[in-house]
Amino acid sequence: PFDPAAQVGAMPPLGFFDPAGFCKNGDKDGFRKLRTSEIKHGRVAMMAATGGLLQHFIKFPGFEGVPAGLSAVTTAPGTYGFVALFLVAGALE
Repeated sequence: PFDPAAQVGAMPPLGFFDPAGFCKNGDKDGFRKLRTSEIKHGRVAMMAATGGLLQHFIKFPGFEGVPAGLSAVTTAPGTYGFVALFLVAGALE
């Protein structure tokens, strides 16, 4: 039977880490789905962190007057950009 604790990535000191018990023994499809979701969300988080750092230095045309940081969401052109990014991300998801 399929054992998630024997898969690549389960290594000391934590071993197989599933404190909420989402992955059951023998559930290979569920394990693969959870693993791919974890990788996808990790990549999205890395892109978001990079974007959070680069927004201070790089401004898109039309958004030069938008302040850097979280206050960009509360200004007029920044709000439009946020809504556009939100809709694109929702469509891609």
